[in-house]
Amino acid sequence: MSPDTRLPPLSALRAFEATVRHGSVSRAARELHLTDGAVSRAVRELEGELGFDLFQRSSRSVVPTPTAQVLAEDVAGALDRLRAALARARRAAGPGRPLVLSCEPTLLIRWLIPRLAQLQAAVGGERELRLVSAGGVVHFERDGIDLAIRRNDFALADDVVAEPFVHEHIGPVCRPDVAAALGPQQGAALQGVLLHTATRPGAWDSWAALAGTPLQPTRAIRFEHFYQSLQAAVAGAGVAIGPLALVADDLASGVLCAPRGFVADGSCYQLMAPRAAVDDGDAFNTVLVWLRAACEGLVPPPLPAVGKRQQSPKRGPRHA
Repeated sequence: MSPDTRLPPLSALRAFEATVRHGSVSRAARELHLTDGAVSRAVRELEGELGFDLFQRSSRSVVPTPTAQVLAEDVAGALDRLRAALARARRAAGPGRPLVLSCEPTLLIRWLIPRLAQLQAAVGGERELRLVSAGGVVHFERDGIDLAIRRNDFALADDVVAEPFVHEHIGPVCRPDVAAALGPQQGAALQGVLLHTATRPGAWDSWAALAGTPLQPTRAIRFEHFYQSLQAAVAGAGVAIGPLALVADDLASGVLCAPRGFVADGSCYQLMAPRAAVDDGDAFNTVLVWLRAACEGLVPPPLPAVGKRQQSPKRGPRHA
């Protein structure tokens, strides 16, 4: 094949187009779920294939050349056409093809995966179910996503259908042996080591305002992801804000307790899909019915009696 007609890798084209569109390697990397280095290497690979530079580089910025600007627009159009073609092919393939469900990482890890067998049974054993961990805005056609589960904390495109399946309740959660550090009773200031997360930076302030409870932390520990703060609570490192759906299993087992109860924060989790996919098939309704049924038991537990000492969960025999 002539060098003029040989196509470079698709990954290099995507990295190049995203870098030009964002004007930043770092922002392109976040969109593509890659490292900065991987994006830079992909762009360099494309430049090697073409035989000329696409960016003017300095220690602080990458500036696309005029040729790169034109090329990026053409590549973006080609990628859009390719995504549309793949979406049409997926729809034409019928119900036998895999069903790709994107879910927010913490909900996926702590609630959906433990119920994966039940969800697969609802979808049908003859259809493969694929789970993708992601948050925020969903690019259905671009990323090959059929359905997505998200909190309703961002605007939806006009061609996206979203149906709620559980309302969010939040409250402090910790191990029973840590609960004594939180203060004497309901309404008193919440004390102890508070666990924060970058993905929900205002979670503690939101709960304090809704519950009418002041915060008097002895110390704060910060984590990058929400599931890390919850795992730290399980390990006894402090007190985390626990959305009910994400801590329900640990509450039921006694690993965690909710000494100040839960309050509704006005948000919800919702199932999302492109409108065309909802109109063309029954996968959306099947999964929505299952989600609503699975969440029927997600009711905030009653508050512990005032002055009642929290009991540590019974531990079974240790196994090597």
